[in-house]
Amino acid sequence: MSDARTSVASRAEALMARWGLKYEDLIGVRFAINVFISTTIVWTVLKAFTNDSPIWAIASMVAASEPAPEEGRRFFRSRIINVLVGCAVGMGFVVLGNGSPWLLPCAISTAVLVSTYLVRIKTMWRQAPITAAIVIASALAQESALAGIERGMHKVAQVIFGCTVALMVSYLMSKFWLIKPKPKAA
Repeated sequence: MSDARTSVASRAEALMARWGLKYEDLIGVRFAINVFISTTIVWTVLKAFTNDSPIWAIASMVAASEPAPEEGRRFFRSRIINVLVGCAVGMGFVVLGNGSPWLLPCAISTAVLVSTYLVRIKTMWRQAPITAAIVIASALAQESALAGIERGMHKVAQVIFGCTVALMVSYLMSKFWLIKPKPKAA
């Protein structure tokens, strides 16, 4: 770490000591900053390139945000795997189904079973049925299965984009956040 950065970090730690704060007390502040930056990026990029609401990307970004980059990577991996499971299950039901409203509960239940018993990645396992619901609901709202698949894939891409932004911001903030946890005593 450079001398200037060390000096700023030392002053930040002195200020924390004066106010009686610990590293853990600032995790919420760091999370809020991560979410602020990530939301700004997601909103700006999606509004620049699409006319759609970026709500799915922002919701996914918030769910995948984590102040600690190691945890962020774990959340990202788990979320992406379960998004792909939900997408595959949802697309399978759209292709094989007949546009019946029963597709939704059947696809969501199937996504839960696949995620729980086949994939077995407990972190973010709820993402599989959520993604299946996004795909099926998008398909049911369209005139044709093909238009529904296209719309569903668009929503899934937004979810993946939001997760990716959350991971990148978490990593970058870990490089700029000057206050580090104290090493644990042996």
